[in-house]
Amino acid sequence: MAGLKKYVAVAGTIGAGKTSLVAWLTRRYGFEPFYEPNDENPYLADFYRDMKRWAYHSQVYFLAHKLELHQALERATRPSVIDRTIYEDAEIFARNAYLSRNMSERDWQVYLRLYEGIKRALRPPDVLVAVSCSLAATRKRIKRRGRAMEAAIPAAYLRRLHGLYEAWFASYDLGPIVRVDTTRLDYVEDLVDLIALQEQLDVALGARP
Repeated sequence: MAGLKKYVAVAGTIGAGKTSLVAWLTRRYGFEPFYEPNDENPYLADFYRDMKRWAYHSQVYFLAHKLELHQALERATRPSVIDRTIYEDAEIFARNAYLSRNMSERDWQVYLRLYEGIKRALRPPDVLVAVSCSLAATRKRIKRRGRAMEAAIPAAYLRRLHGLYEAWFASYDLGPIVRVDTTRLDYVEDLVDLIALQEQLDVALGARP
């Protein structure tokens, strides 16, 4: 498709539908997808069991791995889409760990210094697709997909994540942002929802069939 944006990022909280949307964008626009392999984080299970003990370790791992993904994306020879950005790692998840006192002030300052250096070295996405849903929808989707580690996430933790995402989306200034609320949107099964989403993203992504 002529005029298609080269680098698109999909951001959003747990259960908002990021991975499904990335898969759909890949089929629709021919993007090369870059996924975050959560299962490879050797600290994640420990983190969900004891957040205060493992928050810093888990977040530094995610930051290092996400840097590698962004570097690979920048080397891509065709338009690409990434499932969750490095910005979310810091602005949402690490900040949440700090605000909830699961990361110490000392660890947070070291992490923040590392993140800011990485952020300056990376090119931001041409378009950020911001995916959100209600907290109730998040809980329902977590239960439906049956991942043991997610089922153990405290309700207060999810609530803080939602608040941080909304604040970050509202203040995002690295480039164009497209908001997609998936609470009642089924772009996987519902043709009407899919057509509406496609029309919105065709414009935002510069797609010309």
